[in-house]
Amino acid sequence: MSTTSAFLAVALGGLFGAPCRFLVDRAVSARARASLPWGTFLVNISGSLLLGLLTGLSTSGQLPTGAKDVLAVGFCGAYTTFSTFSFETLRLLEGGEVLEAALNLGSSLLVGLAAAAAGLGLGLLA
Repeated sequence: MSTTSAFLAVALGGLFGAPCRFLVDRAVSARARASLPWGTFLVNISGSLLLGLLTGLSTSGQLPTGAKDVLAVGFCGAYTTFSTFSFETLRLLEGGEVLEAALNLGSSLLVGLAAAAAGLGLGLLA
């Protein structure tokens, strides 16, 4: 795959990933009236699971390079958001919600890693 083709594949995936992140975050945040950023949490956990699955499928040769570029790099790259997670955790700290910030940090890391590992396992088994 040429650099131009890979670039377009990533851009196409990102074109869908960013709006999906926005919609999922909005839907969850509208229902979860808590100080914890549940929308961002769900986006990052589901994105970790999907990226693990795609990595497993790619590793086992079941996902073509073009599909990997569109889905893993483009979609998941635009769908998940480390910057928003970081900002929201800092916002909790600035608001004096230290326990909530620690909970957001720890749970996002642990559950995200577990989701990525589960997705990878599923992808390798497929």
